Amino acid sequence: MMRSQLTIDDRLNAFCKDTDAYLEGVAGGPLSGLTFAAKDIFDVVGYVTGGGNPDWKATHEAATRTAWVVSVLVAAGATMVGKTITDEITRGIFGENAHYGTPLNPRAPGRVPGGSSSGSASAVAGELVDFALGSDTGGSVRVPSSFCGLYGLRPTHGRIPLDGILLQAPSYDTIGWFARDADLFARVGSVLLQREIRAVRPRSLVIAEDAFGVADQAVQDALRPAVDRIASLIGHCTTARLAPARLSDWSSQQQILQGREAWETARDWIDRVNPRFSFEVAERYRFASAISDAEVEAARVSRQAIIKRMTVVLADGVVVCLPTTPTPAPLQGERLSTRDVLRPRMSTLTCIAGTTGIPQINLPLAEVHGLPVGLSLLAARDSDEMLIAFARELVDTLKR
Repeated sequence: MMRSQLTIDDRLNAFCKDTDAYLEGVAGGPLSGLTFAAKDIFDVVGYVTGGGNPDWKATHEAATRTAWVVSVLVAAGATMVGKTITDEITRGIFGENAHYGTPLNPRAPGRVPGGSSSGSASAVAGELVDFALGSDTGGSVRVPSSFCGLYGLRPTHGRIPLDGILLQAPSYDTIGWFARDADLFARVGSVLLQREIRAVRPRSLVIAEDAFGVADQAVQDALRPAVDRIASLIGHCTTARLAPARLSDWSSQQQILQGREAWETARDWIDRVNPRFSFEVAERYRFASAISDAEVEAARVSRQAIIKRMTVVLADGVVVCLPTTPTPAPLQGERLSTRDVLRPRMSTLTCIAGTTGIPQINLPLAEVHGLPVGLSLLAARDSDEMLIAFARELVDTLKR
């Protein structure tokens, strides 16, 4: 008998309770016997994609096709057992949903799992599934990976087809995934990227000095042994500042461009439906609606300069390391004013890959007072396989 999401012991509030979307994996594939969950922005034929907002779900029809990324995993043998909670229309970074609740963080009790792929990260960290799908526009795979102690990748923009997903800002949207161990992460990656993950070592490491300066000192200290280990494996290491002036300037331009795209994507629906949003999400749309054409044009010029700079930095097999998040997971229910201070620090770290479209992998290699914090590696476009392979090699060396 086919098993549905409702039979899962969802002690973490990771799964959507209003859908039983389920797809049996094809027997004999490379992922046979594995289970996965999909963030509730991925279409499954016959089910309404909820997007973390009840008014979105109430005003949309059931999907007539299944998202490419879900279909390819099922064809490879993995069984999708349910959909997971997301921040509303993917417009959050902490993982708290005012309508459906906050998925628990098994690795940091009482703290947020990170968003917007909150339920997917929670389900994997809590061992409810073997791996899970998320999306990453402004950090929504990388941040939950850091907060929940998982492997997670924001792939090169455009590497994984976006067919059949709820879009936020198409020139930033990517599809990523979570896993607890590097070997399984690589197995899933070979299916999603449609290419074998072969052992390839970066030629040089650049430690992003200005990015490390954004993180708490305790995070910097906790990540240092991992940085040293990576440097010893690669054999050549330098330190550099990525931004000619302030790294926070890079974040500002993405907030403008991503915000404008997000507003253009949802504007007609918001105007027609007048949906219920949390205060935080409503504020983000209000900000986006006020962005001027002049601000957009200036931000586009800045974006091109950043892309040019990072293309130079990452040439010839270079990887850059930086903290994935500036702090461990914050407490659930913190004041908005406290979050307003932390959010721009997080965006300063996540905007680099988002702006340039390059891949970034989170490595769960450290803790601060028992709370996970991630170290990230960035590489040139289409170097996704190299990052995944190196993560697997690094973990193997740590086991020796």
